[in-house]
Amino acid sequence: MYIIGMITKGQQVIRDWYRKKNWEQFAFQREMESAYLNGFSGLLNAPTGSGKTFALFLPFLADFINKHPDTYTTQGNNGLLMLWITPLRALTNDIRKAMQEVCDELGLPWRIMTRTGDTSAAEKQALKKKLPEVLLTTPESLHLMLAQKEYPKIFKGLQVVVIDEWHELLGTKRGVQVELGLSRLKALSTVGSEQLADSKDESTGNKKQPAEDCPLPTENRQLKIWGISATIGNLEQAAEVLLGNTFPPERVKMVRANLNKKLLIKSIIPENIENYSWAGHIGLKLLPQVMELVARSKTTLIFTNTRSQSEIWYHAILDNYPEYAGIMAMHHGSLDNELRNWVEQALHAEALKVVVCTSSLDLGVDFRPVDTVIQVGSPKGVARFMQRAGRSGHAPGEVSKAYFVPTHSLELLEGAALKQAIKEGIFESRDPMLLAMDVLIQYMVTLAVSDGFRADELFKEVKGTFAFADLTWNEFNQLLDFITTGGKTLAEYDEFLKVEVENGLFKVNSRRVAMRHRLSIGTITSEMSIRVKWLSGGSLGTLEESFISKLKPGNTFWFAGRSLEFIRIKEMSAYVKKSNAKKGLIPSWNGGRMPLSSQLAAVFRDKLDEVAHGIEQDEEVVALKPLFALQAQLSHLPQSHEFLIESFKSRQGHHLLFYPFEGRLVHEGMASLLAYRFSKIKTATFSIAMNDYGFELLTDEEIPIEQALEDTSFFSIDHLLEDIQHSLNANEMARRRFRDIAHIGGLVFTGYPGQQIKNKHLQASTSLLFDVFSEYEPDNLLVRQAYNEALAFQLEEFRLRMALQRIVKQNIILKTIDRPTPFAFPIMVDSLGREKLTTETLEERIAKMARQYGADEVWEEAEKSDRPKSPRARKPGVTRKKGF
Repeated sequence: MYIIGMITKGQQVIRDWYRKKNWEQFAFQREMESAYLNGFSGLLNAPTGSGKTFALFLPFLADFINKHPDTYTTQGNNGLLMLWITPLRALTNDIRKAMQEVCDELGLPWRIMTRTGDTSAAEKQALKKKLPEVLLTTPESLHLMLAQKEYPKIFKGLQVVVIDEWHELLGTKRGVQVELGLSRLKALSTVGSEQLADSKDESTGNKKQPAEDCPLPTENRQLKIWGISATIGNLEQAAEVLLGNTFPPERVKMVRANLNKKLLIKSIIPENIENYSWAGHIGLKLLPQVMELVARSKTTLIFTNTRSQSEIWYHAILDNYPEYAGIMAMHHGSLDNELRNWVEQALHAEALKVVVCTSSLDLGVDFRPVDTVIQVGSPKGVARFMQRAGRSGHAPGEVSKAYFVPTHSLELLEGAALKQAIKEGIFESRDPMLLAMDVLIQYMVTLAVSDGFRADELFKEVKGTFAFADLTWNEFNQLLDFITTGGKTLAEYDEFLKVEVENGLFKVNSRRVAMRHRLSIGTITSEMSIRVKWLSGGSLGTLEESFISKLKPGNTFWFAGRSLEFIRIKEMSAYVKKSNAKKGLIPSWNGGRMPLSSQLAAVFRDKLDEVAHGIEQDEEVVALKPLFALQAQLSHLPQSHEFLIESFKSRQGHHLLFYPFEGRLVHEGMASLLAYRFSKIKTATFSIAMNDYGFELLTDEEIPIEQALEDTSFFSIDHLLEDIQHSLNANEMARRRFRDIAHIGGLVFTGYPGQQIKNKHLQASTSLLFDVFSEYEPDNLLVRQAYNEALAFQLEEFRLRMALQRIVKQNIILKTIDRPTPFAFPIMVDSLGREKLTTETLEERIAKMARQYGADEVWEEAEKSDRPKSPRARKPGVTRKKGF
């Protein structure tokens, strides 16, 4: 037991190392050292660039030195002592180098190695023969290790597991993977010896017996589990999820850095806001201002929210600033691993002036030359923006500089909201995922592929996790039945009979089943990817099948910052050659749009309330004064106790616009819900469009809005789930979720490397399974999960419920207008972007819409007065008080 006040040998060695580096050991690092040496597990909360990696790694080294004070410099080949799990493969190389450097400088003859999807087959074989003292890996690779025969041997000397960037994994199925993996590592004391005893010694043919000093019982040696997390709104719960509900509370510590990281945040404001787009997607009009910042900085990261946007910005910079060729690069998840590694190394070597990137560079990589971060478009979340801002000034005591570039006018208000939220310490919570049956099925087969499992022992382990604390024995039995017989519905099909039971041990005996399962381990699902290769050899990365399938030989497209000519597809690869064309298609990826977080949405509404009350303190709000004056002139600026609805008629039909300011997903559900409730008054066909600020209902007949508002149940949460079921095609939404669930749960096989099954065939297979289960096995756990996920993640049902409860208490302001307002215009542009058949670009159609509704004339009228005018409407606006 470490006693406070006494300096151990290990602590002294670490302190001497700090002194040689001329570094100061922060208070939180000393607290972390004390907690670790006293045997605690828990959560370390520290911002990016604060030294959090060393805060955990150095106490681990001190503990080893304490145990071997005289021989630590010669104590090699110790087996696996520390397992460090990260969410991104890109993080492992950087952390490995830092750890190896420390070990070398302290004289520890240790190896620090990585095992990820990028690790070569030869390196994986080497790892099997000789384990390093520290292994950096991902959740998927941990489960691959658990799928190996006699895997308890790998972890027999394990002392600590560290989950880096836990906030990124929490609330995801990868996080559930981590919970399950940890439950097995904690349980090796009871399971490992039994499994070892069931195996045979190859030399004698007799059953192996564990030695008396077998160090398999990790629980008895108090395996430590530590998570590292940035600031989120539910840190205590995050620690509870990580450690599970069986972890002794007296062994848990929360260590907080409490460092006042200096952060400079500034918005880039258009010179003439009235000429800046009310609705945009790219923000390239501000490219000159962005490049001025780049020129003044040593190294800049330009963050975009989507891979398509990064390709567009890279292309635009190269076209307009050719002098940056050679000192500029791009980094996103679809680029080839070698390209991404080169970019990271070039950043370390200070060889790059600017990198255009996505969330692939969000986490943990230490690029000290980076002194400026530029965020293009709203990041839609406070924590995400803080994470990206921390990429600059990535060292203790340095200032992180982040600039916000709006892609359209109203995003400036999001910029003001971001600054306010950070100032007040308002961060998003990450809600844990519960009862993810598909992940549990995959995990059960993983254990069956290796040494097998016994049902009662596994049930007890799984119940000890936060994710499956409410799992019933009946549900667990259904899953056992599913993996052994195919369940009620699939028992007649041999391909679903994966696991066999021998004397109570659940095992996979088929080599084919085992191989296919190992290839499928993981919870990240996406559309089928096609590798993009040069005709002359070499890979650029991957693109989704849906984009490649639309190309014809000779078509030009931009990818990895290059103009490429498509030649042909062969064996799941798209072959290309260099093109000199200046124009080409930009690839698109599914799932690119992020919804506004509930915390940022709340601060955004507060900022809007300040505007409505004439409080204009933020530079962003002051700059937006002409736009808000126009909104007030044409319609109304809602205060916090008001809910605005706008109505007008055009050649397209009757428009009704609602402004909850709650985020795209909530608006999608609310729009369908209200359309259904309208239909109870009058049947109609609605076209729906939405953005993060509001949504539009468009129909060819007049909508009886006054009559609807007189009904107190119009915004009520009564019968909410029932109305959602009627208003949305719930079956179709669940069917889409079921595709990924079936993939993770092993119901479909996506193919061998280089021989993937086409996306349309996978969709057909999962749709058929969904229909069969729905008809013949309505209580199927995976179908139930699909419906629950559709409500929770696609509709954000909890947020929808909270928004409706807020609206019921507000005064309803109904305004009849004669042209789109600054609030309405972006929503209508969204509906333009979703049309399928047109020969005009989106920009051309936006300009046409502006001319059609006389937007330019309206701006000229607004500029004549500094204060808002009375709204011009064909008939007076109607104000509805709450209670109608």
